[in-house]
Amino acid sequence: MMKFLTLFLVLMTTLVQAKDYAPVTVEVKSEQISDHSYYVPGLSGAATEYEGFISNAGFIVTSEGVVVFDALGTPSLANAMLSEIRKVTDKPIKIVVMSHYHADHLYGLQVFKEAGAEVWAPKGTWDYLDSEVAERLLSSRRASLSPWVNKKTYLVEPDRIIDKDTEFSLGGHEFLINYFGKVHSSGDMSLLNKTEEVLYSGDIIFEGRLPFVGDANIINWVSTL
Repeated sequence: MMKFLTLFLVLMTTLVQAKDYAPVTVEVKSEQISDHSYYVPGLSGAATEYEGFISNAGFIVTSEGVVVFDALGTPSLANAMLSEIRKVTDKPIKIVVMSHYHADHLYGLQVFKEAGAEVWAPKGTWDYLDSEVAERLLSSRRASLSPWVNKKTYLVEPDRIIDKDTEFSLGGHEFLINYFGKVHSSGDMSLLNKTEEVLYSGDIIFEGRLPFVGDANIINWVSTL
């Protein structure tokens, strides 16, 4: 009886969690690019096309947990990405490294934060979070990307601010975060899985589309490349 009750509660919890986020109709798939590193490619389009799925993300599975790079543009997309991670591993999500705080990368953060992850973000993040632009854009996306961005979508504050190149280790993997300062946004950084020589560049590099330069520092961007 206790086993049945436990199973019932687990199933109910799963159902409740599944109802929290509107399902996406776009295909969110991960691609394995090395032994433990994965890539989630977005689609090329305007900010509100493809249910907001216009940015890339990735994750690395270590023996101690998962490192995620960027969180996609809606909680629904992040939830779909989390499902992809769970096809590979049941290890905990330990860290989300944010390349920068632009809307198409950050609205999925709450999914990973609620899963227990720490959020690491570049210096300059608070400039965005404290701005009127952040709230105004979230309000706009609640209208243009409903139901995937809605009144339950919120801005997640970082647990750690990165303001210089930073190395860290997790589960047998060595990582390097390169902090670039104000380049594409108010603060940008990349993540290198040194162990497998896989680089997650964020929006420092664009391929197959024109780069967004709204709050960029073009001189710094060119010198960074």
